[in-house]
Amino acid sequence: MEKINLVKNVAPLRNVMLLGALIRKVTDRDEGMPGMACFHGFSGYGKTQAAIYNTQATRACWIEVKSVWTRKTLVEKICANLRIPAGRNVAESVEKIGEELLKSGRPLLLDEAHILCTDGMMKLVHDIYESSHGASVILIGEEPLPQLLTRWERVHNRMLDWVPAQPADLREVGILAGLKCPDLTIATEVLEHALIVSQAVARRIVSNLNQVKDYARTEGRTEIGPGDIAEIRWMAGQAPAPRRIF
Repeated sequence: MEKINLVKNVAPLRNVMLLGALIRKVTDRDEGMPGMACFHGFSGYGKTQAAIYNTQATRACWIEVKSVWTRKTLVEKICANLRIPAGRNVAESVEKIGEELLKSGRPLLLDEAHILCTDGMMKLVHDIYESSHGASVILIGEEPLPQLLTRWERVHNRMLDWVPAQPADLREVGILAGLKCPDLTIATEVLEHALIVSQAVARRIVSNLNQVKDYARTEGRTEIGPGDIAEIRWMAGQAPAPRRIF
């Protein structure tokens, strides 16, 4: 079994490494180069888990944006994460955030950044970046995020790089199996089936590995082979058909 180095119980899968490399690229960029970047991908690809891992590894300021937040809420959350007092208003908070990002050198990761794609929020993100005199700001969001950002040229043209999150592969299914099912020996054919039925989406793979674990527990098994595939209740991401009463 491959050795798994965990940070906050998150395994370093490919998307964890891709986001880490992007953060380093922006942080270590040459003088005069833009300091923003975008990490985008489909739901379930593990972008937030990648952000959690890299937050611990790089001391980044990670903010998971919520749809109900206002501009005031966003700057208050960033200030709290940076452990600085918020300003009396949004404008003052922006200046404080910029000063702290510049002084600390910490990258700012804005997760679920597609939620920020409104005029008010994007102008706020731009103001934070400018107030920091070019701190590293990474926008993390769903697959259409790069296209959404084209509406705000002052943000779009400050992107140093655009990195797409990748679907899972068989190696990563094995890593997740070692993490989620450490007491089971699972045949490669079963792992391959889990990858296919999960459509290479990391979140679904974890759900299906849990189904494998439940099956093994019910059957009193420690080894799962090809013959067990048909007996496992796989989660394919499809809604169940309506039931008939009669």
